[in-house]
Order: sequence, then structure tokens, then C-alpha cells
Amino acid sequence: MTPEDIAKLPYRPCVGLMVCNAAGHVFAGQRLDNYRDAWQMPQGGVEKGEDPRVAALRELEEETGIPASAVEVVAETEDWIPYDLPHALVPKLWKGRFRGQEQKWFLLRFTGEDSQINIQTAEPEFREWCWIKPEELLDKIVPFKRDTYERVIREFKDLVG
Repeated sequence: MTPEDIAKLPYRPCVGLMVCNAAGHVFAGQRLDNYRDAWQMPQGGVEKGEDPRVAALRELEEETGIPASAVEVVAETEDWIPYDLPHALVPKLWKGRFRGQEQKWFLLRFTGEDSQINIQTAEPEFREWCWIKPEELLDKIVPFKRDTYERVIREFKDLVG
């Protein structure tokens, strides 16, 4: 695909989840499909006609095992935040139908116990997880998501602690 072809593609609608614990740390998972230091917060696609908040709670459980009953929705980003994939990845992901993702982010306060977290889900995405300070996460994510993460962390900063 040429850069011009990619520029014409739409963004995939997606939700992102910043799950924070009582200490103000956020959930991060080491991606199963990447052996580099590629950590991320949970995220996933919004199905056609699905409410983004419903999608957020569905994706939370699908990726982390955390049930909706163990979180409180604190906030959501005002806007949808897009990011572009590196050109080499576009043909490999989502059958080359999207140039990247446009995400609605939700801040969730984790009110449960760590024992409720189970990344060995039906379709695992993470090989390990941790609680991490938001600013430390920026050094562990793939570079093409860094601007998005900086924006999300800045937008939710006063609500995390």
C-alpha cells in the first residue's frame, strides 16, 4: 500500500481504558504478540451500533478479566483521539481496512481486588501485567501510541490519584 492509499483509509472506532488503583497507578499489560517492551493499557474495537461505554466495560473484562462490578467509571475523554499505525503495519492489521484507530478513552477506578485480574482470558492479549505510575508507562509503550498516551494522561491527571 502506498502512503496515499493509507491516507484514504478510515480510522477504526476503538475504546481505551485507563484503569487506576487506589495508589494512583494504572493497569498496563505486556502485549502477547510483541517481545519488545510493548506495554499498553487495555483497548479494543467498538462494534457497530455499540455504545462506547458499553464497549469499554466489555473490553475490560475480555482483556483483563476485571468485571464491570469492580470498577467505577470516573471520566471519559471529551474527544475521540486518533492515531496512525506505522505504514508497514497497515496491511497486516484488520485486513488493511484502517489507517489506525480513533479512540474514546475512559478513566476507570478499580475498586476490586488484584485477585480479580486474570489476563488468561478466552483470547489472551497480555503475557503479564502490572500497576505502574502513568508517567512511567510512557517509556514502555510503542512509539506510535506515545502522543495518544500523553494526551490521555494529561486529560485524566487530576482525577487519577
